[in-house]
Amino acid sequence: MSLNHRPIDVAVLGCGTVGSEVVRLVQASAADLRSRVGAPLALVGVAVKDVTAPLALAGLDPALLTEDAVGLARRADVVVELIGGIEPARSAILAAFESGASVVTANKALLASHGPELYGAAERAGVDLYFEASVGGAIPILRPIRESLAGDTITRILGIVNGTTNYVLDRMTGEGLELDDAVRQAQELGYAEADPTADVEGFDAASKAAILASLAFHTRISADDVYREGISGVSRADVAAASATGHVIKLLAIVERRADGVIARVHPALVPLEHPLASVRGAFNAIYVEAEAAGELMFYGRGAGGRPTASAVVGDLVTVARHKVSATLGPGESTYLSLPALPVTAALTRFQIRLVVKDQPGVLAAVSRVIADEGVSIEAVRQTPGSHGAGLADLTVVTHRAAEGALAKTVAAVAGLDVVAEVAGVLRVEGD
Repeated sequence: MSLNHRPIDVAVLGCGTVGSEVVRLVQASAADLRSRVGAPLALVGVAVKDVTAPLALAGLDPALLTEDAVGLARRADVVVELIGGIEPARSAILAAFESGASVVTANKALLASHGPELYGAAERAGVDLYFEASVGGAIPILRPIRESLAGDTITRILGIVNGTTNYVLDRMTGEGLELDDAVRQAQELGYAEADPTADVEGFDAASKAAILASLAFHTRISADDVYREGISGVSRADVAAASATGHVIKLLAIVERRADGVIARVHPALVPLEHPLASVRGAFNAIYVEAEAAGELMFYGRGAGGRPTASAVVGDLVTVARHKVSATLGPGESTYLSLPALPVTAALTRFQIRLVVKDQPGVLAAVSRVIADEGVSIEAVRQTPGSHGAGLADLTVVTHRAAEGALAKTVAAVAGLDVVAEVAGVLRVEGD
């Protein structure tokens, strides 16, 4: 590859944890990146919220700093957007496209809510939009889905795509912590924000599920199409009960393709200990892909953090810069299937229902009869002496796979029985 091409002008929008690491990598690896791209990468500016505030990156030339992200985006060949959120990130990206710049972003919330608009603008401008770092941090997952598996048919993806919730659930499992204590520990270590709502309530994972579903199933799925349930309802008792039945609890993003549409959901689930996702510890992420020809694949690694995420960002930067040098483009949006988004009630799944029941004859028969009346069959039942007082016992029921709508009705019907003192917990079972 010739190295006589003019420099590729690069603008970085945002200089926080990830942005500062991207700038550092671009400057420290300038010679290597020039060889890989076929042209020098010239940093022409870094957009920040306040040019007078201290930077995470020491030694950056103050002359490169600006508070005008949109203006900076108009004078680059490649724009790296790491501001996050909707605005001004959306306006800056659209301005970049209008000026003929390609864009690299890690902004999952923006892609999940405004993806079609951005894809369309990039296509009209004849430029690239790359976003590997938006799902799974350093894990290469989007490009394998979009390119390596382009000749295959992906049927299902199960992913641990939020490191904060995985760390919290792991601490609850390993140390017996309650949720709030595990969240505080995650905050102390920098894994969770001061306001952990986006992670704990599943918003972050839902955005990533929308991106995965859109790419894997060649159809437009937004975050609004994703059923979302966070981990705020998971208790130490739920974790202990999962362990007793050979499971761990994980917050899963699950997207699946059916003949009649796509189902995308995020919720806590019981994962059997023998499944590869069960062994994903701490703040790590993993995405488990099921495809017709390739079979089962798992992608594993660090899903967040400055350096891991910057690795994915710079990888995209190299790719789109190469395209600038060779006057080519990578793959754009693929929506030829246009499958509808189906409600979560259409999903086929299994439930584990934990009940506190009266310790008397006929209880199991009564529970079984109600479940059968709803058209759901029982796979296993486990009754143990309870710790809820005299005359009460714990009853755990695992159902066979059925439509989620029917299972939800089943839980409601069981809860109404006189012999049932309490529905102690309800969790889906996935990965078996």
